[in-house]
Amino acid sequence: MAITIPDSIRSSATAGERLLFRTLKNYLPDDYIVYYEPEIQGRRPDFVIIGPDLGIVILEVKDYTKNTLLQLNHEEWHLVTSTGETAIVKSPMKQARENMFHVVDVLKKDKLLVQLDGKYKFQLKFPYGHGVVFTRLLSRDMVQDGLYSVIEPSLSLTRDEIDPEKEEFSEEVLMEKILNMFIVPYRLKEPLTHEDINSIRYHLFPEVRISAEFKAPVPYQDQLLLSLHDVKTMDIHQENLAKQIGDKNRLIRGVAGSGKTIILASRAKMLLKQNPDWKILILCYNISLANAIHQMVTHMLNEPEDLFDFDFSGNTADKVVQNQNIQVRNFHSWLKNDLKIREQQIPDMIGKLESNEAILPTYDAILIDEGQDFEADWLKLVSLLIDEKTQSLLLVEDRAQSIYKRKRSYLQDTGLSFQGRSKVLSINYRNTAQIVKFAWDFYRKHSLFKNKVVNREIEGEIIAPQSTKRKGPEPAIVKAKSFYDEMRLVSRQIKNLHEEKKVPLHEMLILYRVKRTHKQPIIDVIQRSLKDQNIPYFWITENDGSKRTFEKEDGRVKISTIDSSKGLDFQAVFIVNVDSMPFPLEEDKEREVSLLYIGMTRAKQYLCLSYSGESEYTRYLDGIVAERKEEKQGVNQVN
Repeated sequence: MAITIPDSIRSSATAGERLLFRTLKNYLPDDYIVYYEPEIQGRRPDFVIIGPDLGIVILEVKDYTKNTLLQLNHEEWHLVTSTGETAIVKSPMKQARENMFHVVDVLKKDKLLVQLDGKYKFQLKFPYGHGVVFTRLLSRDMVQDGLYSVIEPSLSLTRDEIDPEKEEFSEEVLMEKILNMFIVPYRLKEPLTHEDINSIRYHLFPEVRISAEFKAPVPYQDQLLLSLHDVKTMDIHQENLAKQIGDKNRLIRGVAGSGKTIILASRAKMLLKQNPDWKILILCYNISLANAIHQMVTHMLNEPEDLFDFDFSGNTADKVVQNQNIQVRNFHSWLKNDLKIREQQIPDMIGKLESNEAILPTYDAILIDEGQDFEADWLKLVSLLIDEKTQSLLLVEDRAQSIYKRKRSYLQDTGLSFQGRSKVLSINYRNTAQIVKFAWDFYRKHSLFKNKVVNREIEGEIIAPQSTKRKGPEPAIVKAKSFYDEMRLVSRQIKNLHEEKKVPLHEMLILYRVKRTHKQPIIDVIQRSLKDQNIPYFWITENDGSKRTFEKEDGRVKISTIDSSKGLDFQAVFIVNVDSMPFPLEEDKEREVSLLYIGMTRAKQYLCLSYSGESEYTRYLDGIVAERKEEKQGVNQVN
């Protein structure tokens, strides 16, 4: 069964489109991707098929009958409309061909996707083709009416070739015809790689882009080509979710690192593209996360669909366009600056809004990240400020990252039912398999809610993460004699990672639980240790101003409380002073479990936990160190 994007076809699609959609989904190979009506730089082909052993095929779908066709040639067709009048349209084969070359022109600009020598130099390194599907004409109609004189048989599909209920239907014939819809027929010697297909998706669908390394286009044998490296895109499941979240109220429940925030930002961009006059609000709880989302959305809105339009001069600071129709706020800033009210006034304001006694700003769409952090009244207030016509509310959450006591029933909180309107993201893409297992083992051991990890469909339950196949080193556990020694070791590790593993300083994060303990000023020791090693740093959580203004890629190691790291990720994360957890003054021990789990899952590749004292969590870590020693001794004895 092929992957289709969207996962299901819209109800307004024609009967023929729905039939073809089902047939392609059910009968094409599992590693094929079928796009229905994707927008590709201003054009909307009916279907785009991408397959590792296929290349790309563009299909145009027509529901013409024998009585519809009046006069045909290779350029234009004269048709009889439903009112009996005559209409002249472009030949469907010409439409398909033009759409194909439009796609090819987008992809031929990438040096990695073209052949650099030989007979087909500067052509795509994989086949590309096009065809027309006639959903209401049979093969015998084409023969009897002489339609194959203007329609190439190998480039067309008829009803009996796409309808499984027809006796003449054959899965093998369908596959063979699609594999041969090429003007220049040649088969791939080697299948397209996962990286090749990601590059194709990166160019065709800007909304799936996460990141890539690319330089200004340079002439290559008189041909101007882009050179992209380390291309990262949403995976197919994430792309499907972003494109088919649907209208009105929706809920996305995802594990840490599943790309929830990326999907939310992409969704905001798509909503604005479809509705340029909409007023869109993105809300979250943390100030630092609001800043990170703002940077993400700004980057998405300023990146051109065609990378040849990108400004490679580096002088982009003055050219960044801030779209005023999308606002990103942390909740309390929104209350104070946009609604001009205090949190204590929310219950009273809800009553006034419900009885039409007050007027506050309204929004066409509101998207909430880390929804598990929102109070019931906050969500009620938000739901009252969404335009009644659109009712476009997107909630994104992960209960395993709950660090505030919130009673939760979205139906009661918002008046909106999410039954049948929720999606689950269970795959963690951010962390290595080792980090996912390490963090989840800790959570399962210490969480009071571990028995709720059962049924994904029930609102409020915690989703167990699945890891990708990406591997990395086991999380490091460092025990020191004092916090001063601990920070000296951490600072040296940071320097080593930077110098030996080439990890950028801005891709490293130090997390702490409390600013100071009764024994020592934690933050002062962290800063002093970094200064001693000449490591530049930025303290994100120094004050509200630093939370709002920090920029990730500034060449400095970041320092933050674990609370404020929610939604952020870094290549290397150091959680220091773990012996301060669970914090003795914190009555809610579950909050402490979630906090440490959140801290661990900020790390994409390297994770280090360090301590110099003793607590419930350090004793757990001591046990892991002992287990590792036993395993290592066992391996040595076997060898």
